[in-house]
Amino acid sequence: MATHPSLGTLSRLFSHPRYQIVTLLSLIYLVTKTAERLVYVWRSMDQLPDNGFDILGIFGFGLVYDLLTVTFLMIPPVLALLVAPDRIFRDPRYRWLVYLFVYLVIFGMFFENVAQWIFWEEFTSRFNFIAVDYLVYTHEVLGNIRESYPLPLLLSSLGIVAFLITRFLRRPLSQMIAHGSGQPGRLKPGLALLSLPIISFFCLDHMHPPEFRSNRIAQELAGNSIHNLFAAFFDNRLDYNTFYSTIPMDEAFALMRKEVGAPPTQHPGNRTIIRRIRPPRPELHRNVVLITVESLSAEFLGAYGDHRGLTPNLDALAAESLLFEEIYATGTRTVRGLEALTLSIPPTPGQSLLRRPNNDHLFSSGFLFKQRGYDVRFIYGGHGYFDNMNTFFSGNDFEIVDRGSLSQEEIHFANIWGVADEDLLDRTLKEGDISHARGKPFFHLVMTTSNHRPFTYPDGRIDIPSHSNRDGGVKYTDYAIGRFMREAKNHPWYDNTVFVIVADHCASSAGKVDLTANKHHIPLLMVGPGLMTPRRVPGMASQIDVLPTVLGLLNFSYDSKFFGKDLLTDPGLPGRALLGNYQKLGYLHGDRLTILSPRHQVETFRVHLDRDDAMRIPIDEKDRSMAITYYQTASHEVDHGNYGAVE
Repeated sequence: MATHPSLGTLSRLFSHPRYQIVTLLSLIYLVTKTAERLVYVWRSMDQLPDNGFDILGIFGFGLVYDLLTVTFLMIPPVLALLVAPDRIFRDPRYRWLVYLFVYLVIFGMFFENVAQWIFWEEFTSRFNFIAVDYLVYTHEVLGNIRESYPLPLLLSSLGIVAFLITRFLRRPLSQMIAHGSGQPGRLKPGLALLSLPIISFFCLDHMHPPEFRSNRIAQELAGNSIHNLFAAFFDNRLDYNTFYSTIPMDEAFALMRKEVGAPPTQHPGNRTIIRRIRPPRPELHRNVVLITVESLSAEFLGAYGDHRGLTPNLDALAAESLLFEEIYATGTRTVRGLEALTLSIPPTPGQSLLRRPNNDHLFSSGFLFKQRGYDVRFIYGGHGYFDNMNTFFSGNDFEIVDRGSLSQEEIHFANIWGVADEDLLDRTLKEGDISHARGKPFFHLVMTTSNHRPFTYPDGRIDIPSHSNRDGGVKYTDYAIGRFMREAKNHPWYDNTVFVIVADHCASSAGKVDLTANKHHIPLLMVGPGLMTPRRVPGMASQIDVLPTVLGLLNFSYDSKFFGKDLLTDPGLPGRALLGNYQKLGYLHGDRLTILSPRHQVETFRVHLDRDDAMRIPIDEKDRSMAITYYQTASHEVDHGNYGAVE
């Protein structure tokens, strides 16, 4: 049977004596990636479609992505083999360099597989924007891995396996090296091989990601980790109007003004949602302590129906609080939660505003409290350079108190992410005393860290040993908050303080679709001695509504740019939630979740708010319009620099 000419040419390229090493390493890479994908599919069978077509699609699309990716990975070895003189290439004295190179490549392949495995265990995802961040913050991330996994054992095991494989390949490698070729003979195939990445680039650019529309896990499994990593690095920010569905801009702002209760504008082209907030009662300049708890899903709290007894202190506090039953986090990372709680803005595509340039002097909680003479502080247990938090908060009227601000005497326990929550909250008490002694009210935005892998904390505090699991992290954080609230009652500023406890995001957000509503459900408690009657507040709302509600409790009078609403002045509540990751933007209304995606795609799912389940349904046009309205107007305000402070 005759071979197709193009296939024959390609075969000759990869079988050329000088480049057979590249062929061998490419085959090893493809085999390891296929084996990795097979393991992930086996591990994820309960989250994948039941039909065999989609399973075959995972491996079919996966192989295509692996082939395209390997053309980029072969660039360094092809260049080296192209320029290496024949006398060096064939000299036995230099063969150890080839063996070393092959060893390092094989070790790198296995290392990438293990790194992807660790990432998958944490996020149920291929490498994405989070992995790009982790390459920047290597100290915290490597420290977290070192404290969570037996890193020396893992690395030494990989080294041994790579050595054994290299030794096994020693004879075929020697045979490949023995074949030489002069410069003219190796130039043409070398340049041809180097042209393959260029072809792959255009293929990847025009190739849509595998679309298993009803299942996010299938899409992730079909991808390639290295390709995803570089794609995330270059696609750091998405322009909403270019990639997402839109409606006429004036129509979007008219709908948004109505949504937030702004009066109709007299100027049709007036693209703003600014409205006057003028409560009938005088302002209360009470202190505010807003504790943002790392990864505290509502499902962990007994007050929200859990029966494990992980949060006895928060459950007792709930009986004294306004407890909001259906609050949903805007994202899956701390920076998204802090963005929503500080700026009251939906999660726009790409990185959180905390990570973007020109993110200072925004319309924020810091600006409004500072304007009223408050001491405004961001109090964080870790190093605030992580995720650009110090730069963002200092640029928005916050004083920074992070791990570097604490003395050694104040730190009784710490791990790679930060000091123990009890040490952080002890410092919060001290900062309150400082402001009180100066006769100034204070606003403290506190960010905890203990409920994070590796889940380590001081011994003897709770009945779950340190470094056990997530349950221990939750129960220790609950202990620390209970201890803080009891101690706060002994301070003279307690009776004049509003305490707010909320999560930055849930412990896990992975599910069968891109955005999973029940994995965004977070707790929200507000306690104000003598200010409010404890009760449960039903109804769906968003993290972006927390700040306007706190300001409403204090009767603040201001001109608002916030996209969130005061949950205590609207008897119907917003009745919606906004969920997002880096590319997918969700609008949750009742049991309908409308998702906006790049390439102007819109989908609606019927979701269960108490479990990970979703069914695609026809698009609800009203929900579609409101989803577009929120994200299109928010992106417009950010991109055009219109979300600055209002003097």
